[in-house]
Amino acid sequence: MRLGVCYYPEHWPESMWEDDARRMKALGIEQVRIAEFAWSRIEPTPGEYDWGWLDRSIDVLGAAGLQVVMCTPTATPPKWLIDRHPDILPIGADGRARAFGSRRHYDFSSPAYFAASQRICTAVAERYGKHPAVAYWQTDNEFGCHHTVVSYSPAAVGRFREWLKARYQTVDALNRAWGTVFWSMEYRSFDEIDAPVATVTEAHPSHRLDYRRFASDEVARYNRMQVEIIRAHSPGRPVAHNFMQLFTEFDHYKVSADLDVAAWDSYPLGALEEQWFAPEIKARWLRSGHPDFASFNHDVYRGMSKLPFWVMEQQPGPVNWAQWNPAPLPGMVRLWSWEAFAHGAGCVSYFRWRQAPFAQEQMHAGLNTPDNRLDVGGNEAAQVAGEIGKVLAANADANAAIRSKVALVYDYEAKWLFEIHPQGADFHYPRFAFEYYSALRSLGLDVDIVPVDAPLDGYSLIVVPPLPVVPADFGARLADSGAQVVLGPRTGSKTADLQIPANLPPGALASVLPLRVWRVESMRPNVTEAVRLEDSQDASGADGFARHWRDFIEGDAAASLDVRARFADGHPAYVRSGAFHYLASLFDDALTGPLFGLIAREAGLGTLPLGDSVRISRRGALTYVFNYGHETHTLTEVADDAFVIGSRAVEPQGVSVYQST
Repeated sequence: MRLGVCYYPEHWPESMWEDDARRMKALGIEQVRIAEFAWSRIEPTPGEYDWGWLDRSIDVLGAAGLQVVMCTPTATPPKWLIDRHPDILPIGADGRARAFGSRRHYDFSSPAYFAASQRICTAVAERYGKHPAVAYWQTDNEFGCHHTVVSYSPAAVGRFREWLKARYQTVDALNRAWGTVFWSMEYRSFDEIDAPVATVTEAHPSHRLDYRRFASDEVARYNRMQVEIIRAHSPGRPVAHNFMQLFTEFDHYKVSADLDVAAWDSYPLGALEEQWFAPEIKARWLRSGHPDFASFNHDVYRGMSKLPFWVMEQQPGPVNWAQWNPAPLPGMVRLWSWEAFAHGAGCVSYFRWRQAPFAQEQMHAGLNTPDNRLDVGGNEAAQVAGEIGKVLAANADANAAIRSKVALVYDYEAKWLFEIHPQGADFHYPRFAFEYYSALRSLGLDVDIVPVDAPLDGYSLIVVPPLPVVPADFGARLADSGAQVVLGPRTGSKTADLQIPANLPPGALASVLPLRVWRVESMRPNVTEAVRLEDSQDASGADGFARHWRDFIEGDAAASLDVRARFADGHPAYVRSGAFHYLASLFDDALTGPLFGLIAREAGLGTLPLGDSVRISRRGALTYVFNYGHETHTLTEVADDAFVIGSRAVEPQGVSVYQST
């Protein structure tokens, strides 16, 4: 458990560096990330490097006892490189190049950029790979930010054709897999296949899905190149990348496979504003963020990180990039920091040390104001630093691994497929995965978020949000786990080639879930269907409502299904077969929470009715309690002397940590 900060020595007079480093150390900062946007200062002229300023800044930080996270500067190729190789610029769906003038203006498939990146990464790694102050590395910065994963450049199309050859071997196999006989789209060679863009109407869905898979693999290839260079010149030093919150445009599992640390950039208030949440939800959590949003991302990245995951950028105050940018409530920076540690973070690093008075991010707060005075977030970071010492001194088990009994399966391809084939305009996979997660957390359950190919042994409850493509062995692995299994609608509804399974959904899961989805419908946002539990005594005639989507299901003639809830017209809404539970729709919170609670108890798990404001996390022998609400939450049945931080009265925006019995 340690704190870090993002620092930009190139933004400030050199006369400030030593005092900055001293104050960082005094505040409780232990590691400092630098240079992710500094290419133009490192190599101001092609082939001519200016190492002096960077050498001195690293020496200053190291002399103060700070560990450096050294970055490759490839997120911001300099103007001279773009002028030399304009083909580096990505091409948008409109066929136009995305111009120089901000950041991330590069195409992952550009051979010129790949070669230029190899050169600058090698130069930086050779220079600092064995420097005693450089303890960690970060590749690039926020892969894919600003919609830059997919490019439609000639280079990308050429590499896509090669990718298709490797996947299908022959064009006849591709034609069969895609079903190109539809609309007379059959190809004679891979060289005839273009990017699926600018068509008169909908481009072929299988073509689009494969292009998304290809673009994702290009990100992994590019990251792997950088990691290999760093490992060659800086052996033994962990390598990280800072992913983004709820970002799904490439497969993070594949990129993380080459890393030691999966880090992410946490901006709960900006995310609340930019995501799908209803206006009343945004208003309620305006200055705190949704109580489950940061933790969802913590658990996503914890699940793919070999070493403890990091928060590489923690919001310390108002940001600049959302439509509206409120200030966090007092206490929230501290709460977010401790919440990350409670979910297994090894480092929480704040963005940034000092607010910049110029350029695009001048309205983005730092730990210090532009006139170099400690801001609210800086004071709260100092408080966290002092509390870390208390926690570690009180409990040697404070860094123990998290042992969850609940797994939620999360899949990036599912998002792409539902985006390509939504069938309902608001069928939003990340939202539904988040809502399932939020329901579980409101029951006081710790959750592991895992890929579809993860080992499933040891879990008591496995929850699968809508998962259209399932591996052939997925049903058997679920059954062998011994867990209770919850499957969302549309699970098993497509093959890997984006076709309807021959036996209809749930496709490959039919061997463990004997049902058949024979019709589906999507529902407008203002339409719901009442759902009634079979044993309900609810006088209103409804225990909850179905939204967005509806599967029409019937049981296998040779097997019986336990129908546990029905729609108002009598069709099954929730069925059970042994340990498998199938939900035929996305239900509202009033129904989802109680259903998950029922199934969790059938799995032998204890639940706590926490509501929507308080969250609990367990790590080793410590229990962490976080209060996002506006009223004090009082803990009962906890001895006063068990508290390491706080007390049984958890104030609004407060944190309590106690020794579990």
